[in-house]
Amino acid sequence: MPLYIVLCKLTDEGARDIKNAPKRIRAAGKMIEKMGGKITGFYLTIGDYDYIAIGEAPNDEVACTFLLGMGATGILKTTTLKAFTLEEFEKIVKKLP
Repeated sequence: MPLYIVLCKLTDEGARDIKNAPKRIRAAGKMIEKMGGKITGFYLTIGDYDYIAIGEAPNDEVACTFLLGMGATGILKTTTLKAFTLEEFEKIVKKLP
């Protein structure tokens, strides 16, 4: 299943409601599971991003639908990276001319 790394920044609204963030994050995990994916890691971070989430989705369309829904809440902004495992990377470079 495709892997995604999501870099999250809280909006002002999200920062004001930070005490409810853990509940929202768990709800988001249940939502992506209903869509066939899962959150495999979640981290509160110090630095340019407030959270980093690692997850899987069946395809890019499901990932995009989920992330657009998260952004539509107005609580956070995301930057998403599609990630590849070492094994996938090895297969890719073997195809190079």
